[in-house]
Amino acid sequence: MTQKLIRSKNKKKGLPPGSLVYVGKNKENPVSIDFFEYNDENYIEKKGVLIEDCFSPIQENSVRWININGVHDTAIIEKIGSFFQIHSLVLEDILNTDQRPKVEEYENFIFIILKMIFHYKKAMRIEQVSLILGKNFVLSFQEEEGDVFDPIRERIRQNKGKVRKMKADYLAYALLDSIVDNYFPVLENMGERIEETEDEVIHQTMARAFAMAVDAGRMA
Repeated sequence: MTQKLIRSKNKKKGLPPGSLVYVGKNKENPVSIDFFEYNDENYIEKKGVLIEDCFSPIQENSVRWININGVHDTAIIEKIGSFFQIHSLVLEDILNTDQRPKVEEYENFIFIILKMIFHYKKAMRIEQVSLILGKNFVLSFQEEEGDVFDPIRERIRQNKGKVRKMKADYLAYALLDSIVDNYFPVLENMGERIEETEDEVIHQTMARAFAMAVDAGRMA
């Protein structure tokens, strides 16, 4: 067992199941919350809102998307769980960013965890994304700001494609699809780096072998 897993378990040692304890690495950046609500005719977008601003009644035939950047504030996670009636064990999994990808079905929502892999500020980033799909809402939880969802935001703003004509399940599908699609450019980039490293190793090996051969010829 790695030291990371040991530290994670120590934080929850002695606590009952469902206890809300953050298990992750990002505690410095403030939590930010983005809000979309839309239907085929119009949309509302708010950035940097308070979590209490997300608890108004959802308009009829509309979909609400609440995106939480940062999951280290357990008070915010607890408020979300209370309003949307989310099981405490689900909230516990959201706060633990070492989870394996999974899908769980509950009475009034579906819970999904997966890893988002993408390039951000010239570096590869891997972070956990948790999604909760309800009847007319989607909650997305990210470890920190920055993601692969901008094309979906633009489709909502400009009413392009199907997203504003469909229900919350289509939004969840679009988010999942965007995450998976971004695996491929990352894999391609990694493949190119591996090939470059292999070429460099072969070149250096041949250069050393040639130098050793020349030295052996001189000594003969």
